[in-house]
Amino acid sequence: MGTEPIRFEEAMLNLEEVVQKLETGDVPLEDAITLYKKGMELSAYCHGKLQDAEKQLISIIDKDGNKSEFDPAKGTDSNA
Repeated sequence: MGTEPIRFEEAMLNLEEVVQKLETGDVPLEDAITLYKKGMELSAYCHGKLQDAEKQLISIIDKDGNKSEFDPAKGTDSNA
C-alpha cells in the first residue's frame, strides 16, 4: 500500500480486485506474488480498521456519563 491513508471501503474494494485477479489463475507467477503481498497488506489494514472500530463501539456510558469498556461475554449489568 502507498503512504497515503485510504478509507476502509476503498481498501476492501482493492482487496476484492486482488482476490478476483488471483482466482482467475491467468496471472504470471511474479505478478501473482506481488498481488498476494498487496492482498495481505490490504487484509491486515482492513482487519486493523475493524478492530479499531470494534474498540470504539464497544463501550458503555453509565447513568453518570462515565464511559467504560463493554465486555460482550458478560453482557450488560442491569444494576450499574
